[in-house]
Amino acid sequence: MMPFDPKSMEMRRRRFRPIPVRMLVPNVITLLAICAGLTAIRLSTEGHMELAVAAIVFAAVLDGIDGRVARMIKGQSKFGAELDSLADFVNFGVAPGLILYFWQLHELGNGGWIAAMVFAISGGLRLARFNATMDDPNKPPFAVNYFTGVPAPAGAIIALLPVYLGFLGVPKPPATLTALYTLLIAFLMVSRLPVFSGKTIRMRVPPEMVLPVFVSVIFFIALLVGYPWHILSAGSVLYLLSLPAGWKSYRDQARAAAAASAAAAPGAAPSAPAPPFAPAIPDASEDDRPERLH
Repeated sequence: MMPFDPKSMEMRRRRFRPIPVRMLVPNVITLLAICAGLTAIRLSTEGHMELAVAAIVFAAVLDGIDGRVARMIKGQSKFGAELDSLADFVNFGVAPGLILYFWQLHELGNGGWIAAMVFAISGGLRLARFNATMDDPNKPPFAVNYFTGVPAPAGAIIALLPVYLGFLGVPKPPATLTALYTLLIAFLMVSRLPVFSGKTIRMRVPPEMVLPVFVSVIFFIALLVGYPWHILSAGSVLYLLSLPAGWKSYRDQARAAAAASAAAAPGAAPSAPAPPFAPAIPDASEDDRPERLH
């Protein structure tokens, strides 16, 4: 018979210690987002395209909430981060690709399926790159304001632009054009294009602006509920038009940082910033991950 070991009992109690509820709340929100994404897939197979797209938009709203809730209540965890990545792959990679396929891409047969599949895979690669290089020590300070490539939630929303226009009564474009547009958004997600993230925007509201902010938020929600396809169409077009501005802003800050570095070290030759679409050449002395932005 084995002798009683009090240390073993203590380690077992530590291993199964209770988890605070605040650690569970963000994960519940993420699970709800996964349910919305899976429901969108089912609705698209049944031909309920408007409800399917609405489920994707709802999943995007939940995706924007769960991280902020986790930070507010100090409920961040590695498990939650991994679960969020899996949810994003389903909600903003697989589900939009299938919606586009069942909406029109199926008319192209294997070609349409390839376009939908490439979009889903690009969303997964985008998320994998983000997770693998999240804590890149070589990232310049100003790069915190930018994503590398279009983020997956935004990519899913703008990829469905042809569907929004179809709901507004605009004639369907040729299936080939929809496939090319889907591949373009997939390319933007995996590209090195700097995209403004807005993470450093101050979240504090001056006291005199509290009521106007409330009214503005309610007004926007009312517009989104009353005219969802108009708002989503306009928002998608504006987002696409803003991409060159983000690239120019990043390039200007990179040049300013290079000039400041050259001024601090007069003997060193200034180095030109790498273009956003050029592949990074990793240092052999370090790991083999590509250099990226946050």
